[in-house]
Amino acid sequence: MAEQHATTQNHLLAAIPQHEYDRIVPGLELVDMRLGEVLSESGARMRHVYFPTTCVVSIMYMLADGSAAEIGVVGNEGVVGISLFMGGNTTPSRALVRGAGHAYRLDATLLQEEFNLGGAVMRLLLRYTQSLLTQMCQTAVCNRHHSVEQQLCRALLLTLDRTAGSSLRMTQEMIAGMLGVRREGVTEAAGNLQRDGLIRYQRGQIEVLDRARLEKAVCECYGVVKVEYERLMDDIPRVAVPFRQ
Repeated sequence: MAEQHATTQNHLLAAIPQHEYDRIVPGLELVDMRLGEVLSESGARMRHVYFPTTCVVSIMYMLADGSAAEIGVVGNEGVVGISLFMGGNTTPSRALVRGAGHAYRLDATLLQEEFNLGGAVMRLLLRYTQSLLTQMCQTAVCNRHHSVEQQLCRALLLTLDRTAGSSLRMTQEMIAGMLGVRREGVTEAAGNLQRDGLIRYQRGQIEVLDRARLEKAVCECYGVVKVEYERLMDDIPRVAVPFRQ
């Protein structure tokens, strides 16, 4: 059966009122998001924003020596490219696809024009940006104060919230890069979770076996991010039209 795609798979696009949605829909383009694809580089201006539907994108902070760590993750709840409507144009971060799937791409100029009208789209994007900033701040705290095992639990749960099913394609090398830790630390943390029956890890695939226990094992950071997102977005209808092409 062919995979069906709709803009309502992205929560932000689904929440845009119809008359404003009608202005941007001609510019929305469904694109294939390949694992490892770089959507933007540090210091470079993006020409498009991306509204993920079934993919997951890492926002990676890049250091001068080439090392990096994930500071945020974007999936079907958000948009990649906030610098384009916040006025900064560029950021010192890289946007990298770490979960293959699809997204709707929109020319940056079209979104900026709609944002500058000061209507529902602007208010929606500002709320989402605040939730993303909360996630970034909490990630920084988590990476400084919590164990690699707790950080791994947080990364798994944030990814699960943005994908369908319980199976995640994540190599130990990818996880180490996301968390900014040594691969040996990831091996030990994943081994502990597997021995406790929370996950099954094999050949770059992680199967979450017991989400409830994973949520008990994670640090407070996951809950802070989730609660803040729900607080900011709970009065915004997630689906304005049952099915939008």
